[in-house]
Amino acid sequence: MEPDTAPSPVPVRRDAVERAHLRDPRDATAVVHRYEVTGPLAPLVQRFWIPVWSVPPGRESVQRVLQYPACLVVVSPDYARFYGVVPGLSTTTLVGEGWAVGVMLTPAAGALVAGGPVAPHTDRHVDVAEVLGDDGARLTAGVRAAMAGDPSAPGAHAAAMAVYEDMLARFLPVDDEGRLVDRVVALVESRPDLTRVDQLCAETGLSERALQRLVSRRLGLTPKWLVQRRRLQEAAGRLRERTTTVARVAAELGYADQPHLTRDFARVTGMTPGEFAARYGDR
Repeated sequence: MEPDTAPSPVPVRRDAVERAHLRDPRDATAVVHRYEVTGPLAPLVQRFWIPVWSVPPGRESVQRVLQYPACLVVVSPDYARFYGVVPGLSTTTLVGEGWAVGVMLTPAAGALVAGGPVAPHTDRHVDVAEVLGDDGARLTAGVRAAMAGDPSAPGAHAAAMAVYEDMLARFLPVDDEGRLVDRVVALVESRPDLTRVDQLCAETGLSERALQRLVSRRLGLTPKWLVQRRRLQEAAGRLRERTTTVARVAAELGYADQPHLTRDFARVTGMTPGEFAARYGDR
């Protein structure tokens, strides 16, 4: 591939990503390089992320994520996988030294890469060969070759992303249903006032049944989950800043009361909002 056809890496703003990544600020064992994508690949890819870690012997680093409504493809030295969305809290335990090159697909792209509805992949992963066949093997070999030297080097990252671009380009253009599900997710992400499924139906012109079917086919989720997940991510981001109260966060995000937020937050993260702020808040 010619250098000028590689995806243009653009650093992602911290607040655009970290609200989903519940990372302990005291954990310095991993550096995560994040890149947005511009150009022709943008309808398929939201961002790349490339964690490089070095965990001391006898220790482990647990990465917790309130995942976005999007499928993932991840290649590391030890595995290459296609991931459906984890409805609860996604956890990955890092040990020793290593790296991974991951791509967060757009809501539309998951079903295109999976070759059909993504509901069977919800809360599970499969080897990339199961969904990409020979292209999965080529992707795995190409990314590993690109990262074989210094996994922290920008040149290695650019080369690895170019391998992904070669593989993913064949799924363009995105289909009409894919563009519709992208619009649904974008509405939820950009409109904090949308707190009910009937509001989302009114905004999109879809019946509740049609919306349910669309979100299930393309994301393996429900419209209610989309709204709940955005609110939990926003709550995590505000609690991390430690400049407000749990009661105010609940009111600002449309919860009926503080106990409602506390129940939802604890059910998914295993921590109350207060416990989360104390552990993950900015220092």
